[in-house]
Amino acid sequence: MRVSRSASLLVTFLAATALCVAAQDPPAAAPTPQAPAQTTEPNRLTIEVTGGDKSVPVENASVYVKYVEEHVIKKDKKVELNVKTNREGVAHVADAPLGRALVQIIADGWKTYGRWYDITDPHQVIKVRLERPPKWY
Repeated sequence: MRVSRSASLLVTFLAATALCVAAQDPPAAAPTPQAPAQTTEPNRLTIEVTGGDKSVPVENASVYVKYVEEHVIKKDKKVELNVKTNREGVAHVADAPLGRALVQIIADGWKTYGRWYDITDPHQVIKVRLERPPKWY
């Protein structure tokens, strides 16, 4: 069996490298200081919806949060989250992304609301005041 000179040199080099690595003593592991336990709370965007002159809470309003997940290789993905407000007029959006997002609110008997927000804080609170629609005669 005939082996070329470059192949035999490569095999010799790999064998010598493996012996050198095996002969080295592993470095002594230095004790690492323990970091304090951090509570990693998920991002939670809070939207408070009130309406009218008296700022009464708007119950059961649909809150849509729309944003774009940017991808380097693939096409950007449009994502929409939908939640409803509770009796106090508060809606919590779990795992809301940081960055630019469109917040739209639709409620019976109120004008539709929509605005772009820059979400910078993981626990940001957005206060929205709805108005009554104009009367139709």
